[in-house]
Amino acid sequence: MGLIWTVIVTILLGLVIGFLGKAVAPGSRDNIPLWLTVVCGILGAVVGNYLYWALFGAADGYRGGDMHDTNRGLDWWRHAWQVGAAAVLVVVAATVTGRRDREA
Repeated sequence: MGLIWTVIVTILLGLVIGFLGKAVAPGSRDNIPLWLTVVCGILGAVVGNYLYWALFGAADGYRGGDMHDTNRGLDWWRHAWQVGAAAVLVVVAATVTGRRDREA
């Protein structure tokens, strides 16, 4: 049962972070498909989490253990890094797929 919940939470996290990444990405990035938004969100969460942990480590000397546990509460800065990474990935995905708005 644990694996199923991990997959469900990962997809939901990817959906939320992907849409937030789309919202902060420059320009109109609404034409990438939903599945690609979720993939960008999941990858953005992983990449942003790793970058945050590599740069800042655990907050306030907290000895929580691994890179997924950096403080005692909700780590808003880590989530901001995840959304930023997702925004970059959304821009890259929109550029690679060539599905941009064309105003003529």
